[in-house]
Amino acid sequence: MLARRRRALAALTLAPITLAGLAVTAPSATAASPDVVISEAYGGGGNSKATLRSDFVELANRATSEVDLTGWTLRYYSKSGTTPQTTALSGSVKAGGRYLVQQADGANTAADPLPTPDATGTVPMSGSGARVDVVNPDGAVVDRLGWGGAAPAEGVAADGTDNTTSVARRDICTDTDNNAADFVVGAPTPQNSATETVTCEPGTGEPPVVPTRTIPQIQGAAHLSPFDGTKVAEVEGVVTAVSRNGFWIQSATPDGDAATSEGLYVYTRTAPSTSVGDTVSVDGYVEEYRPGGSGGWDNLTTTELTSPVVRVTGTAEVPAPIVLGEDRAAPQQTIDADDPKSVEYADADFLPERDAIDFYESLEGMQVGVRDAQVVGPTGYEIPVVPGSGVDATRSSVGGVVYSGYDRPNAMRVLVDDALLPSGSLPDADVKDTLPGLVAGPLDYSFSNFKLLATQVPTVQDGRLEREVTQPQHDRELSVASFNVENLAPSNDQGKFDRLAGQIVTNLRSPDILAVEEIQDASGPTDDGTVDSTATTDKLIAAIEAQGGPTYEANWVNPQDKADGGQPGGNIRNVLLHRTDRDIDFTKRSSGAADHATSVVKDSKGPLLTESPGRIAPSSPAFDNSRKPLIGEYRYRGERVFVAAVHFSSKGGDDPLFGRWQQPVRSSEDDRHAQAREVRSIADDLLAADPGAKFVVAGDVNDFEFSQTTDILTDIVEGSGSTAMTDLPRTLPESERWTYVYEGNSQVLDHILVSPSLATLDGTVNGPWRPGKGQRPAFTYDIVHTNSPFADQDSDHDPQVVHLDLKK
Repeated sequence: MLARRRRALAALTLAPITLAGLAVTAPSATAASPDVVISEAYGGGGNSKATLRSDFVELANRATSEVDLTGWTLRYYSKSGTTPQTTALSGSVKAGGRYLVQQADGANTAADPLPTPDATGTVPMSGSGARVDVVNPDGAVVDRLGWGGAAPAEGVAADGTDNTTSVARRDICTDTDNNAADFVVGAPTPQNSATETVTCEPGTGEPPVVPTRTIPQIQGAAHLSPFDGTKVAEVEGVVTAVSRNGFWIQSATPDGDAATSEGLYVYTRTAPSTSVGDTVSVDGYVEEYRPGGSGGWDNLTTTELTSPVVRVTGTAEVPAPIVLGEDRAAPQQTIDADDPKSVEYADADFLPERDAIDFYESLEGMQVGVRDAQVVGPTGYEIPVVPGSGVDATRSSVGGVVYSGYDRPNAMRVLVDDALLPSGSLPDADVKDTLPGLVAGPLDYSFSNFKLLATQVPTVQDGRLEREVTQPQHDRELSVASFNVENLAPSNDQGKFDRLAGQIVTNLRSPDILAVEEIQDASGPTDDGTVDSTATTDKLIAAIEAQGGPTYEANWVNPQDKADGGQPGGNIRNVLLHRTDRDIDFTKRSSGAADHATSVVKDSKGPLLTESPGRIAPSSPAFDNSRKPLIGEYRYRGERVFVAAVHFSSKGGDDPLFGRWQQPVRSSEDDRHAQAREVRSIADDLLAADPGAKFVVAGDVNDFEFSQTTDILTDIVEGSGSTAMTDLPRTLPESERWTYVYEGNSQVLDHILVSPSLATLDGTVNGPWRPGKGQRPAFTYDIVHTNSPFADQDSDHDPQVVHLDLKK
């Protein structure tokens, strides 16, 4: 994940170096060219649908006299490349004339040739975006064109192209030093030195006087800068932190408006020469950078200065950080109170005192800190924390914060990030640990979250979190558990199998029936057509026995190759395990065909399955490219018991909590609603055949206990309620309702649901059991916290187990 950061790993400069008066310039054309400019570039030559055979770059001469190109070169860079491919130029370009540089041909030889070129190179140019520099014999960049997201460009990069379009200067007499303003995308029109010349009047196209701006003026009281895309001058500040391709500055004299940030990132592209504590004056272009590239559509932007000219003017004390929760506190349970669709729209409210997304934006780029932070999520690429005091949230049993409703986002969470630390130096931390003292650094944004980029490695105070062990079951009870084992394959090291087996034997106490999610086929992620998972289940069963556990039998149906989603090639599926040393018999009545759906029929003793193990609705569109539920029929001490293992579609594609689209749209839940209806349909068939049918649904529902998905499974929303199943996470205190920790939010994704006859000791069949209804539960349910709050995880999910009293 770190490799995708543009603001990449950096070695901090901790001691300031006095470089008064020194100008440090990022490699760019910093003034409009008086003569030779790039007038057009095209990289789709000879590609599919291209109308021209060759790539090209066209130059023009804005001056009133001819320019000799002897010793000049054309340098081509990929969008983010640092090593150029160079083409030598020769001859001259007439006043008001053109000069055509032909580059590589593509495979489409039927496309038209270029006019006779004035110079020829062999560079295969990108059809969507790149950077081209014109360099004179002294090595100075005379003109630069960046398009399609290339950086650095002059100002903001011009729009991207495809195989049918080029990027061309609107007027060769005009150079405002901003590619986005000067160039337009259209059909390629290559012109060579034989083209008729034009006359550019002296002074035409000179850029206007560049205005001076302060950091708060640039940031503005909004998510987008009012000066986006424009050039600004003499932006002054103190360097507060340095990365390998830029640095942060902060105003030494704040404007007093809490809504406008005093911090700003200066993107130099290569290692800057500035040091922490330098005072600088910067000229550059204001750019709103959206991290994540083409995959960052949901992300907010960060305001930057690009193509900078940096003058070090002295040294000063770095401004003290704003301590979150003390100096300023985020709105804790409101990310955005209204519905602006996009927080970047011009008419969107900007209220940092009300909306957390605006609060953090008002601190973007500034030095912020957290004191005695409490860890609420395990170390991954970051450490999720909340301030050490004043937190208004539902706290988990181990000190985390519980995501207990869509209106309880716990917006006080902060991700302490390692982007400015030496690689591998971020310490492991578990939920319940603390980071004593002050952790500080610039506030940045990436991967849909605001992040505190720590400038010193934080210290972790051990909270002594221990992995839970569930209580023993009584002999009369049937125990049913579920466990997402996170892409388990024979190629995993034996240690993973041993640790998972240890959890099953020790922490779950060897449950009678275990629904297992994410079992891969025998070849794991190798995409070789293998679908059988016998080697995987055999290795897991052997590991359980080696840990002192009982022998288990596995039952499943192999999926069709590449039809069930998950890690490519892995063919993950649900598997049912049961102990062979207990009075449990599995009823095998299965064709083994992946596309055969089980159904409910009835005999003199009640309902039974046509396929066991069987797949629930495998041909339903609800399960396209998703794991199919698996159901099995058991006999336990003479009673029929049905257990379904489920693993619904993930939340991929949902808007993030701190994304630009507010309120966030949960687009993925439509799939889970449809999947829940299919599973609920089997429940309805079982309960129609026998209202006292004993049915358990267990697994990774990938949705919350307060979600509509769970309501559909229980039948509270769409049915009469008399056959409603009990969702067991809802029976726990809120502090225990979590099976997964995501970005510091403890939340329920895994569920066990039981039919009415399994819910109460009196066997009343009247809907779900709830605390306080006056009924005695016939179950003991436990989410066994062994993974999700720990940095050292065997899976990213916690297992869960229910003990069912079938002899009431």
